Amino acid sequence: MHIKIKDKKLSFDNYKVKCAVGKRGISIKKKEGDDITPVGTYKIKELFYRRDRVKILKTEIKKIVICKNMGWCDDYKSNFYNKLIKFPFKYRAEKLYLKENIYDILLTVDFNRNPVVKKKGSAIFIHLSKKNYSPTKGCIAISKKNMMLLLKYLEKENKLTIN
Repeated sequence: MHIKIKDKKLSFDNYKVKCAVGKRGISIKKKEGDDITPVGTYKIKELFYRRDRVKILKTEIKKIVICKNMGWCDDYKSNFYNKLIKFPFKYRAEKLYLKENIYDILLTVDFNRNPVVKKKGSAIFIHLSKKNYSPTKGCIAISKKNMMLLLKYLEKENKLTIN
């Protein structure tokens, strides 16, 4: 199965669902913090989830439980730029354990991960959307219902194409 994103729609198998993308749309991502969802084809790497809010998920993707001290480094000055980190952490990083539910389930993609290029951009996820599907900082966001549906079909070799 191939996952595609175009015109604020995420499609997979025979489904086409609404999604939110970066505030500045879909384009070639040039730098950290540009609010752009990056054009390209990517592997889906891991599934992170809040065990206290989400029942056991059945999927072939590697699953990681989100703990209170987990984050994702978005500070290009760090050697851990665009990688999972643990707090306390002396560089800037996004918390994964949030009060709001957008990171209750998130999939990481391999944008700028191998190799990591400093300042190119970090933390591109498929995560849960807010009720109004407000724009993201570059991620893709879908409803919890649609995320659960997507996870049923997801396999290790699946690719995500954004255009």
